[in-house]
Amino acid sequence: MSEILDWRQEWEMRANLLEKQSGQSVAEWMQRIKQVGLDDEDSLRTWLATQGVNGYAQSLLVMECFGYPDYFTTSGDQLIDAQYADRPQLFSIYAAIVEVAEKLGATVQARKTYVSLLTPRRTFARLRPSTRQRLDLGLRLPGEKPGGRLEPSQLNPTMKLQISFTTLAEVDAEALDWLKRAYDENC
Repeated sequence: MSEILDWRQEWEMRANLLEKQSGQSVAEWMQRIKQVGLDDEDSLRTWLATQGVNGYAQSLLVMECFGYPDYFTTSGDQLIDAQYADRPQLFSIYAAIVEVAEKLGATVQARKTYVSLLTPRRTFARLRPSTRQRLDLGLRLPGEKPGGRLEPSQLNPTMKLQISFTTLAEVDAEALDWLKRAYDENC
């Protein structure tokens, strides 16, 4: 497997977004926040909103001030190891899907409880060990309806469909065709 992206790349994305939105770097904003003297998260969020800083850029500054959650500072490999620590039989399913996704050109980005598969444009799939016996592959397939292997999904509002796996044998041509289709439709 190639490099697994983690929250460091997310930090960079948010920092770039902040600078694009406001014209100021994280360091410059931290100086401004220190001068204003806000000492609780709600006040900081309110003040940042009045300054036009919202969304990911705002949450980055809040974390800079009040600390990062553990998963934000953990490596991608460590995040994935933790996801499969109590369900090692699912890891081979995860690895088989990721191997195919990477051959398609996908980037793998680890989160605390799931892994996102990204095209250069956006996330096209999400892998989550949903139970100790099941791995769910959420797919972004706009316009496609549930049916056959495609089940309704709760993984993400933009990924309304999923395929569930309990064995490596279920990572078959049909499932991989759906994965490829999601990749192609989201490039």
